[in-house]
Amino acid sequence: MAFKPVVTIVGRANVGKSTLFNRLTRSRQALVADFPGLTRDRHYGEGRMGSRPYLIVDTGGFEPVVKDGIVREMARQTEQAIAESDVIIFLVDAREGLNRLDFDIANLLRRSGQPVLLAINKAEGMRYGTAGLEFHELGLGEAHLISASHGDGVGELIEAALAHIPEPEIEEEPEFDPDAPEEPFKHRIKLAVVGRPNVGKSTFINALMGEERVIAFDQPGTTRDAIEIEFDYKGTPYTLIDTAGLRKRGKVFETIEKFSVIKTLQAIEAANVVLLMLDASSEISDQDASIAGFVLETGRAVVIAINKWDDVDSYRREWAKREYARKLRFLDFAKVQTISALKGQGINHVMRAVKSAHAAAFRRLPTPKLTRVIHDAVEQQQPPRKGIFRPKMRYAHQGGQNPPIVIVHGSGLDGVSDSYKRYLEGKVREAFDLEGTPMRVELKSSRNPYAQEK
Repeated sequence: MAFKPVVTIVGRANVGKSTLFNRLTRSRQALVADFPGLTRDRHYGEGRMGSRPYLIVDTGGFEPVVKDGIVREMARQTEQAIAESDVIIFLVDAREGLNRLDFDIANLLRRSGQPVLLAINKAEGMRYGTAGLEFHELGLGEAHLISASHGDGVGELIEAALAHIPEPEIEEEPEFDPDAPEEPFKHRIKLAVVGRPNVGKSTFINALMGEERVIAFDQPGTTRDAIEIEFDYKGTPYTLIDTAGLRKRGKVFETIEKFSVIKTLQAIEAANVVLLMLDASSEISDQDASIAGFVLETGRAVVIAINKWDDVDSYRREWAKREYARKLRFLDFAKVQTISALKGQGINHVMRAVKSAHAAAFRRLPTPKLTRVIHDAVEQQQPPRKGIFRPKMRYAHQGGQNPPIVIVHGSGLDGVSDSYKRYLEGKVREAFDLEGTPMRVELKSSRNPYAQEK
């Protein structure tokens, strides 16, 4: 299983890393912009160059917030992200010129052995001779002049970055037919268990593996390949996508608890269902919320498991429920299970929720029923009028699976609000039992609303 290439943006503070990240991921962010509560301060996302997708990591998320001294843990995470990337974009500032820290970062990148592209940001209107010669001292070859805020040179930069990575062969999927008869899913359910170190991932996996006789194998590969563990649970075949360096010792899987953002992102991309593990005894961190946002962005089905539930009192349990509902409200479609991985409590409920979420993600939504659901929803609550015209919704069909995409055709739909689309989504979820999977409602207006009558 080949992963999407990973492009990491590195540079000192205030050189424009977040601006470049936002420009490279804007097409993906637009898909989830209408989800209330989804943090905008994300540091990992998906970009696309033509037909080629890639993961993008902004190491600005690892910078220390304190100004005095170096926080070693933050520096370690940046070094780890560099080591696990396929190509690095080293961003510098044309206006400020060379900085001593630029030389330190350049030395670190040279030692990494990874391909590095030097990008000079904020170079609007500058010629290469003006800005490029100064940064030539860094010894990283010819630089790319860009403006992350205006987009100048950004396309050429990412094209040059991806040229360093061989393009994998992609299997073509058969054309999707929403009205084809429902067939049992014949493949293994690909499951990624994600969460912070010491949240209980390895304990959960061992409890899971111990429930029934399992055929498991450790299949190490390069950093571009997944480590997969195949197992059957109550008659259903699964493939566990490793996120934390699982290694088998005797009959037990142990986790090298070295949290890797990139491995977590890659596992989420490779999975059908993501099990997001949280610790009942600790608060949700910004990193937890950011990774949860990435799960939504990639369109993966998700189940939330709150571990160590037996370790907290009733007051803490109520607090945890409110806190998780508030900070992760953009995942309100996900089933939440409380478990004790150490005692093996709640494992069956989690796996039932995983299987159900997978079924929902791949469910077929026949056009006649889907159109009836939309018409009934409109009859119950009309979309707000825009000017003198009220939007009209004629018919709906399914545009894809995993996640389900519903395309509604009609006239005057351009002004329909996000809140009304969420209303339609709720009606479709209820009618087709789509708990556990994100979904999208897309509205398409005819150029000429009377075209069908001519």
